[in-house]
Amino acid sequence: MNATRRHLLCTAMALAGGMLLPAFAARPARAADSVSSAEGTQLRLIAGSLTGDVVHAGLEIALASGWKTYWRYPGDSGVPPRFNWSGSTNVADVRVGWPAPRRFPDGAGGFSIGYKDKVVLPLAVRLTDKAKPAQLDLALDFAVCQSLCVPADAHLTLALPGAGGEDPQLAAARASVPVETAFGAPQGPAILGLTHDTGPKPGRLIITARATPEAMLFLEGPDDSWALPLPEPIGREGDIQRFAAPLLGVPTDTPLPGARLRLTLVEAGRAIETEAALPQPDAKP
Repeated sequence: MNATRRHLLCTAMALAGGMLLPAFAARPARAADSVSSAEGTQLRLIAGSLTGDVVHAGLEIALASGWKTYWRYPGDSGVPPRFNWSGSTNVADVRVGWPAPRRFPDGAGGFSIGYKDKVVLPLAVRLTDKAKPAQLDLALDFAVCQSLCVPADAHLTLALPGAGGEDPQLAAARASVPVETAFGAPQGPAILGLTHDTGPKPGRLIITARATPEAMLFLEGPDDSWALPLPEPIGREGDIQRFAAPLLGVPTDTPLPGARLRLTLVEAGRAIETEAALPQPDAKP
């Protein structure tokens, strides 16, 4: 399902919930407040330490029992969060980190990708002038789901760089972000092979990884117009796990060879992220 269809599906499901939708509209935070609440979720901006001209901050999303929210790529259903930092002052840019996600059945035979309970997204906030006060201003469009997927929005502000030292939650959040790992890395979890099997249409990707049997693999295309399915395990030999994903959700008339894919491998206690170019059909990368 492509990004547009996912958005329409989520909106339609929210409307089907009738009076549930207004209950999820986030209440804007006060000017000096960094917390915004909505039914099923509470959001908070956290200010951390300053290193050079970068403040290590975070966005905490706490979810009620049974609720979930989405990763940067939401899978077969849902919509990813959209961040608008344009109201910030003395902020040059903000880089969002993504802790390793989980996959959840979406009730329609597919899977969504995201978080339950609580997640802290690490933020690297680069200041324009570290000698001057700054304010982080976030307008966030996102979605939360229990039995229905419901669009929500929040507005949060936070003075930077903040007082005191590092918040321990931020250090833990940064540690949970997948580690960038080279294709074919000789040790630890790694993506070792990527082939394009033309087979029956639409063809499929075969991914070989050094991973535990419980490992999960997530696959993203070069941009939001791609909506690739979740790879599924198809065989194992020793510490080598093979996954397959049909080449569905690829934009029409897109040249496949050379397209940059991002692969995120998650196993207990650790996760990696690797970029690799899609090879020629049935050729080694």
